[in-house]
Amino acid sequence: MTVELHLLANGVRIVTEHMPGLKSASLGVWVTAGGRHEADDQNGIAHFLEHMAFKGTARRSALDIAEAIENVGGYINAYTSREMTAYYARVLEEDVQLAFDVISDIVLNPAFDAREIEVERGVILQEIGQSLDTPDDIIFDWLQETAYPGQPFGRTILGPSERVNAFGRPDFERFVASHYGPESLIISAAGAVDHDEIVRMAEVAFGHLVPRNRPVQTPAAFAGGELREVKALEQAHFTFALETSGYRADDIYDSQVYATVLGGGMSSRLFQEAREKRGLCYTIFSQPGAYADTGMLTIYAGTSAEQVGELAELTVDELRRATSDMSEAEISRAKAQMKAGLLMGLESPSSRAERMARLLAIWDRIPTLEETIEKIDAVNARSVMDHAGRIADAGRVAMASYGPVERLAPLDDLTHRLAA
Repeated sequence: MTVELHLLANGVRIVTEHMPGLKSASLGVWVTAGGRHEADDQNGIAHFLEHMAFKGTARRSALDIAEAIENVGGYINAYTSREMTAYYARVLEEDVQLAFDVISDIVLNPAFDAREIEVERGVILQEIGQSLDTPDDIIFDWLQETAYPGQPFGRTILGPSERVNAFGRPDFERFVASHYGPESLIISAAGAVDHDEIVRMAEVAFGHLVPRNRPVQTPAAFAGGELREVKALEQAHFTFALETSGYRADDIYDSQVYATVLGGGMSSRLFQEAREKRGLCYTIFSQPGAYADTGMLTIYAGTSAEQVGELAELTVDELRRATSDMSEAEISRAKAQMKAGLLMGLESPSSRAERMARLLAIWDRIPTLEETIEKIDAVNARSVMDHAGRIADAGRVAMASYGPVERLAPLDDLTHRLAA
């Protein structure tokens, strides 16, 4: 399997990987624009725009788009994140050209029909309502807002209802004009694909685009703080976060291994201590989040009103213990989990296309698998403890809690405990 790259004259990046023996392919367009690229009055528009791509183009109705892919047994979808928006499909080998035509059409030629805008506005408002009714969903938005207050990086992807209610066609056109230039587009395809054919189709569909100057991106600034929402729920929902490495930092793999050791599976420290030994919760985990200029180690747990205080203190104690007590056996297990997850994911053309697009966005190249594994293997107990110490000693902590959380200690008390 060989990764091939091509750069169109206008800046559109193309990456493909032919996977012998496969009869299907995954392909799409990844746009390096997401929630953090929105102006103050645009919060939620990147996500709304993603929805509108499927609501019709100059050549296809919304039903035409769905039927074009599903008539051949394919799958089409999209997502919006803080730094990227993706439009992608998976089809059989003989339908790659069809899928490329549909994806390029919805990205380049959305109709923004007034009636369809109103229909989709209602859909997104329902999505926002559903999120607000899901405690273990909305709490992560609150944590993000608390960690990065008053800045684009801290706002929700969906946006507030009042913003969603105000967007119209000119708003979508303004965002596209600012952020959907050729320098922001990555075409990625994996599976039963031919590189030269993908390049040819890309040149026809995207070669006419003119480069443009994007607005300057505001750097993210982790501030931390506490948000506590007391409500009569069955469970107390607790999240805790420390600022960690961005994805270009030298210690990014230490950060990922650390999150796995701390709460990345059933053998992790938090799972064993909080659930298996003390029975304090059903769900507890930690996860790393890495972005262009910042990162966040996030811990989540759901527990009872009576036990939320003890659980929070245990979490902080484990964060402190990790700065000086880390075994090579734990590190080896975490590295094995990471490498296995990476290699298993590469068996899917969808995962390969996604990974290549993300790596190209980060590095403007595709690091080899061997290079990635070598960097994971270089992590050791000393480097992870040093990383744990740096982020704990920085003293910048964010906490969000929701439900019967009256017995949860104030953030200042937990921060002092972390520093002890």
